[in-house]
Amino acid sequence: MAYLVFARKYRPQTFEAVVEQTHVTRTLANALASGRLAHAILFAGPRGTGKTTIARILAKCVNCAEGPTATPCNQCRSCNEITGGNAIDVIEIDGASNNRVENIRELRENAKYMPAHSPRKIYIIDEVHMLSDAAFNALLKILEEPPAHVLFLFATTEVHKIPITILSRCQRHDLRRVGIDSIAGHMKTICRGEGIEIGDKGLAMIAREADGSIRDGLSLLDQIVTCSDKTVADDAIIDILGVIDRDVLFDVSAALFSGNLAAVLDICELLYRQGRHLVKFYTELIGHFRNLLVVKSRGTQSELPDIASHEIRQMAGQVEHVTQPYLYQLVTILFEEEWRIRQSVSPKTALEMTFFRMMQVKPAFSFDELIEKLENLRTGTPEAGNTTGENKANYQALRNRPKTPSGNAGDAPPHAPADPPDTQAAPDAQAATAQTREKRPTSAPEAAGNAPEHGQAGEPGDAKQPDGSDNPSGGAARIGQMSTEEILNRLRERICSKSPALGACISECRFHFEAPDRVSIGIDADNPRMNLLKSKKNLSALEKHCKDFFSRQVSVAIDVKESKPAAGAPKNRRQIEHEARTHPLVEAALKTFNAKIHDIKVS
Repeated sequence: MAYLVFARKYRPQTFEAVVEQTHVTRTLANALASGRLAHAILFAGPRGTGKTTIARILAKCVNCAEGPTATPCNQCRSCNEITGGNAIDVIEIDGASNNRVENIRELRENAKYMPAHSPRKIYIIDEVHMLSDAAFNALLKILEEPPAHVLFLFATTEVHKIPITILSRCQRHDLRRVGIDSIAGHMKTICRGEGIEIGDKGLAMIAREADGSIRDGLSLLDQIVTCSDKTVADDAIIDILGVIDRDVLFDVSAALFSGNLAAVLDICELLYRQGRHLVKFYTELIGHFRNLLVVKSRGTQSELPDIASHEIRQMAGQVEHVTQPYLYQLVTILFEEEWRIRQSVSPKTALEMTFFRMMQVKPAFSFDELIEKLENLRTGTPEAGNTTGENKANYQALRNRPKTPSGNAGDAPPHAPADPPDTQAAPDAQAATAQTREKRPTSAPEAAGNAPEHGQAGEPGDAKQPDGSDNPSGGAARIGQMSTEEILNRLRERICSKSPALGACISECRFHFEAPDRVSIGIDADNPRMNLLKSKKNLSALEKHCKDFFSRQVSVAIDVKESKPAAGAPKNRRQIEHEARTHPLVEAALKTFNAKIHDIKVS
């Protein structure tokens, strides 16, 4: 018997054997079981996904001796004839070569006659979109009202070329591209049955080149097995297919993330000497960085049909310590330079210049991280996790350095941050204050009468002892004399004075008590500071401020409210631009970076 290629030898003969088209096979099986099978069915989808195969299986299901059934026996006369391609009552027509109106007229004349020995006469027209307009018009009437013994099954890869009058008379089923894991798994089963040893990496490369087509994947596998022995090495697959090794893409991204320009240039030189198509390599590199960005955004649960599951896990590990804005910058550069690579006379030089440009991009921080670093810079707090033991020791030595009479640290550099004045009072000023108190004896009643009244100097919870520490009992006494609104206002003022960055986050928030020991802070969902306010660090800081203010443990909850559109007429352009210019976040950014607004675009 003549040799059969894998695509023919392992063609599915039942619905269960069809790879990754369950949404179609399940529908057809239910239609057969309930007796609701349409008289004209159209299968549309990419090449090699099983359109003609499903049509043949459906023909078996209809004409099987045990049918109609969703599981044909593959033993009866009708099933064997359909499998061998010589069935009298199942006529397969190639729409590309039989596209004239005369061919359709002949089909209409033959359709009137009863089947030879099967229950139904079935016409399978492949590439039906190749029929001429006259042929489609000739098919309309019999397609709408065919004889009871006739069933039409159409298959096409370009459904948009079929007239709407034909589509409206058919039940349409769209087949999908097959994922890499499914193609690789199917080929692995075939290799196991054929006694062929091939690694998962090699199967993944073949499946990727198949581009979602089972038939293309099996054809490539047939070619590779023919050129090799029973054991197929990954290097042999790369040489035969002329593809780019996926490890090369990971090596390039790792070198870019680490700033190793020499390694990137070495990879370019190696690909050039091997004769690889550099434009194709660049296209795969764009897709690789795009996938890295998707995995960074969605994690290992990302659904990438063109990427194997083990590569998704590898990508997640590679971008674990890479920021999303930095990845977005690299992907943007790759897209901007694509046309230069394609049009360049020397793609290798253009590719190297693109890598030089990508190396100039420094890792960017998100806005929340930027605000946190600015706050740490303002307060002089070292960054957690980024300060070595030596740096920590130097930082403590700088903080503990003895002060000069002027209040500055001795030998301190001109740019060293000075300590806050309220915690570093001069010794002479303290002595003068002590002498004044000694010269002025005060009786108890007079002292009581001179106590600060409501609304005078002294913040709630901020009463100081002579050593400068908080006085919880005095603060609690004053709080008991205030209204709820005033207490919350004083709390807001305290947070703003002690931590300006945190105060900017709560400037537009609503404070209220959910319980005696629980403060709720309401913020709109579209507020740009919402994520920053909900961070674990800021929640801990808010609870600490509340504890110092109320002299007891008070929990803090962030209440996110969905913003509602304001009633009335829509805002004009001038109002929108004014709101954008005066937005607190914009003003803070302008002040922080000493910047100015260049333009405002209203979409």
